[in-house]
Amino acid sequence: MATEKIAIKTEFIKLDSLLKFANILPTGGEAKVAIQQGAVKVNGEVCTQRGKKLRPGDKVEIEEFVLEVTQE
Repeated sequence: MATEKIAIKTEFIKLDSLLKFANILPTGGEAKVAIQQGAVKVNGEVCTQRGKKLRPGDKVEIEEFVLEVTQE
């Protein structure tokens, strides 16, 4: 799995927003469902909090995608 770096300008980005911003899931509703079903890992652990604050250095895994949050 290749890691895609996602640069943010702010201090943090919420998990559901990251999935939309990175074009992994097209809508917030789909992001919410995927997160609630336990399909998303943050730093190697399943995360069911859609409002989880992600900061630079955090890694998110969903299906075959790996996203790493970086600072712009």
